[in-house]
Amino acid sequence: MSKKGTFGGFHGAPTPATNSSVSTMRLSLLSLVLSLNLVNLPATATELEIIVNALASNRGDVHVAIYNTPELFPDSDGMTTKLEVPIEGNAARALFTGLMPGFYAIAVYHDENMNDEFDQGFLGIPLEDFAFSNSAKAFLGPPSFADAAVNVPLEGRRIEIPMND
Repeated sequence: MSKKGTFGGFHGAPTPATNSSVSTMRLSLLSLVLSLNLVNLPATATELEIIVNALASNRGDVHVAIYNTPELFPDSDGMTTKLEVPIEGNAARALFTGLMPGFYAIAVYHDENMNDEFDQGFLGIPLEDFAFSNSAKAFLGPPSFADAAVNVPLEGRRIEIPMND
């Protein structure tokens, strides 16, 4: 039962709630609204399947890295995520799940000696096979993010990347 008092110039109106009870009510209402909205939200995660084919051998494994930030492509510190996948029949399959829909650039290399490094020789010349999404070509450096970017919609996407020699 609420107390009666003077409120807004009217006698006999309920006494306003205290700050702590208003905060508690707001928090309870916010929690209820958020929980109802979370139940009705559509799934926003998607997946990207990448098939790397035309590998020179079945030795080693394939490193697949995806990027969603143009300025960080293809720096190893700028990866969104990466996978190391086995080779079978001169091809490798990587499945990335839980991605947000959007544009991604992919860089892959064949780590034949399984040292977990992209081996390079004199002046940074690659000693291992590598490739990028969209068959984007490297010329005196990696391709641009725009050249390698693929759109990954909510329903997901499957792409093939042929390995360069």
